[in-house]
Amino acid sequence: MNLVSSNQGVTNGKKLVLYPCGNAKKVGSSYISLYIAIAGANAIPVGSQVDVILKLFIYDQIQDKYLSIQDDRARRFHSLKTENGFDQLISLEMFSDPSNGYLVNDCCAFGAEVHVIKYEGKGEKFSIIREPANGTYTWKIQKFSTFPEGQQFSQEFTVAQHNDFRILELYPKGDSRAKGKFLSLFLHLLTVDNALPRQRVYSEYTLIVKDQVLETHYERIGSAWFISGSSGWGFLQFIPLKDIYDVSKRYLVNDTLIVDAKISLLTAIEALS
Repeated sequence: MNLVSSNQGVTNGKKLVLYPCGNAKKVGSSYISLYIAIAGANAIPVGSQVDVILKLFIYDQIQDKYLSIQDDRARRFHSLKTENGFDQLISLEMFSDPSNGYLVNDCCAFGAEVHVIKYEGKGEKFSIIREPANGTYTWKIQKFSTFPEGQQFSQEFTVAQHNDFRILELYPKGDSRAKGKFLSLFLHLLTVDNALPRQRVYSEYTLIVKDQVLETHYERIGSAWFISGSSGWGFLQFIPLKDIYDVSKRYLVNDTLIVDAKISLLTAIEALS
């Protein structure tokens, strides 16, 4: 198989183009090549250009997480170049290794985030805050063993001076895909300004279940672009429930579980006038 093209819908008017055995014109057959293509006739008018930051993903079906591939330079699309991406996304050897979880039962999943920097002279302003003030939120859950099953939410909290309201989503017995085996934990961005209902904030975060005695905490690190009012980001299989109830691990003390969300970096976007 030389080329696979997704249906339109990665973002409006854009699609994924995959070369499972590599783009022979550029890298031969030892890598997988993956690109974003702007679809549709005259999608970019002659003389115009679009600068974007691309982030492509490969789903690890064993660890339930994504391998993200991104570089820091902007990719430019124009009427003569409507396809851009990575010639060497991942080696076929690494992709085909069963222990990596990218190819399971002959199935795999790819994804993409596309962030427009400039289109026809209009752009966006990025503001970056590292180790923001009020960057750690603690959720103390008492009577955890009798905590209602299903979706539960923390109180809202803010980070730095962005006034962006965040909330933790927790399934004490796992959501429907991990029920009875794992605790599921996610971070959400709520709507900040009713006049701007689809704000975007990039965050690097750590979700933590605390060891309440020796501070050998259980933690997992993530990063994502959060869109207000949309689904959150986090971990379906955050921590095995057997570990929570293992008294030697000291996560559950006096039937109280302590969960932290630590935001180490956030980047907000504002449209330029």
